[in-house]
Amino acid sequence: MPDIKELHFDEVETGAAGTSPKVTMTSEMIMAYADLTGDHTPVHTDEEFARKSAFGQRVAHGLLGLSLADGLKTQADLRFVPGMSLGWEWDFKLPIAIGDELFCRFTVESKRETSKGGWGILRLASELVNQRGEVVQTGVHKLMIPTKSTAAA
Repeated sequence: MPDIKELHFDEVETGAAGTSPKVTMTSEMIMAYADLTGDHTPVHTDEEFARKSAFGQRVAHGLLGLSLADGLKTQADLRFVPGMSLGWEWDFKLPIAIGDELFCRFTVESKRETSKGGWGILRLASELVNQRGEVVQTGVHKLMIPTKSTAAA
């Protein structure tokens, strides 16, 4: 895979779009997330319980999906120099099942310079999509990244 340049705020165009590589949700990922966060809710960790649930099977934690979207975004074909996450507005649309193949796609919805200068804020309209093309999670990520002049200083 060729090197992908990480862009500064002043190099990013509104409307630019990125797509990440794919990752397959595994039972091990769900259990590791449960152990890391302490969230061992049975619909995520207990197959027998989950089969009797509305989902009919174990599903990933919603915040595991958001975490995957954030991580996948850093591997996409549109990348930004490291900055600061300012938050997420995020919705869970569909469950994520073991075996689902997921990727993240996003578009620079808007951008604005900060009042102090040297930094800019991007609004990235983002979707986590499964192998059937279904949007399982969606929302906006607010990301602050430096301008090229700030990085050079």
